[in-house]
Amino acid sequence: MASIRRAHRAALCVLSALLLALAAPLTLPPSAQAVPLDPVVAISQVEPGLVQITTMNDFQGVIGNGTGIVLSPDGFVLTNHHVVQGANVIRATSAANGQGFDADVVGYDRSDDIAVLRLRGAAGLPVAPIGDSNTVTLGEPVMTIGNANGTGSALTHEEGEITALDRTIEAEDELTGSSHSLGGLIESSTNLRSGDSGGALVNSAGQVVGMNAAATVNYRLDGEVTPGGQGFAIPINRAVDVANQIRAGMASPEVHIGPSAMLGIGVDANPRRGTRGLPVRSLLRGGPADIAGLRAGDMIVSIDGVPITSANELTGMLDARYPGDVIDVNWLQPNGVPRNGKVTLVPGPVT
Repeated sequence: MASIRRAHRAALCVLSALLLALAAPLTLPPSAQAVPLDPVVAISQVEPGLVQITTMNDFQGVIGNGTGIVLSPDGFVLTNHHVVQGANVIRATSAANGQGFDADVVGYDRSDDIAVLRLRGAAGLPVAPIGDSNTVTLGEPVMTIGNANGTGSALTHEEGEITALDRTIEAEDELTGSSHSLGGLIESSTNLRSGDSGGALVNSAGQVVGMNAAATVNYRLDGEVTPGGQGFAIPINRAVDVANQIRAGMASPEVHIGPSAMLGIGVDANPRRGTRGLPVRSLLRGGPADIAGLRAGDMIVSIDGVPITSANELTGMLDARYPGDVIDVNWLQPNGVPRNGKVTLVPGPVT
């Protein structure tokens, strides 16, 4: 059975996805004048403008890896939202000189799977050469560069060619149960692996034309997975447009600017049908929900008068809030007794 997953080490967010049946590849003719790709040139031009990303969730003791594309000498970095999702500690290491930086999330767009980081104290970093994803054609040779081996090891390089344009995948986060579609992706025959997310899809001119986001995997009988030979990248034009909006501080229903707000609960991602709300599985001791009186086994019914029945709805609510915001929570105790309380959100891991 074939499936698609995010090309990110699964310690932070184990993700899988299915290719949408209606998302057939465009039947455009291959480029008749495809320029051969010189791996040495591609690597020398792009790799210095990348960073290796290590993430951590102090509350759960979970570590993950990913890749980032340097947009400015002072340390603005483009990566996938799912690379930093669930992290409250982020560290980036320059592929150019091995210098390490603590990183902050400037903002993110969950629906487009895009995030922007700012490396603290960065200056004079090499910037990745950005190409034009509108010029990508079928059959064009490409290379992906990423952090599949983990921070501290050499970046990985996989060669292939463009196999389809405008692909759509349905990605599911197995940790939270949330899912959404990613469309308009560039498909290539490059062999992406965990940790490559946020890395570069490079053309024969040595320019970044996409940001690695997902890959097919094959499930063996023992339950393990192996790369299936298809990589999916977000077109760099779209990624940079969103990144510019984030850097400009322009929040929107899709774009969250600044630190994430935390309620301090773990929820049942797949509540039983007919459930009136969202079951609380666990609480962070001393966190906002704990202080307000919620307990494991309670069921959140609404927040600020809006019904909450899924992990997606809770996440969407938190995306629109910020640390310091006070929300009104209605919940039911296991015995059916209704409760209400004001909860002050605090800074937490990226939602």
